[in-house]
Amino acid sequence: MPRKNRSGSLTLLGRSEAKLPSSPAEACLETFPNPAHRHYRIHFETDDFTSLCPVTGQADFARIEIDYVPDRLCVESKSLKFYLASYRSERAFNEAVTNRILDAFVKACAPREAIVTAQFSARGGIALSVRAEYPDAPVGRDSVEPKKEIRGYAPRSLRLRTATSFRTGSGAARRPLAGRDRASYR
Repeated sequence: MPRKNRSGSLTLLGRSEAKLPSSPAEACLETFPNPAHRHYRIHFETDDFTSLCPVTGQADFARIEIDYVPDRLCVESKSLKFYLASYRSERAFNEAVTNRILDAFVKACAPREAIVTAQFSARGGIALSVRAEYPDAPVGRDSVEPKKEIRGYAPRSLRLRTATSFRTGSGAARRPLAGRDRASYR
């Protein structure tokens, strides 16, 4: 797990002889005091992220984007670069990698909010994007707000049921509207 550097002494910045850590456990996300006292967003992005598939050992390439609103501390970008590079020989599923990056980031700087988005290159014809948020965003039914009713508008499923209920004759409720009749109720 990356260590926090709250002392204000940045050990990587300005040093060209610094070596890349061999694993995320050896990496250190360094921080410095937030120079502003307002809410603002910081955006990091890199197309240079690589980790390894835990099953096949093949490289997984990704674009990593980190958006955060700092509180008291900001993350120094060179230490973030070294931290992300430390995943090059790390075997982990894409979902786990993305969440580990977010957890380490939050532990290092305790932001007001943070979002890590990892867009992994397609393998086997399928690309994968993972988005992890802090604080946790609601998931599933809790995250969906009920649709607001628009005056004079009914969802299509309701329109079809309503339209069939007005039909008369045998089997009217069982038979869907077809062709021209259906088009008049859209």
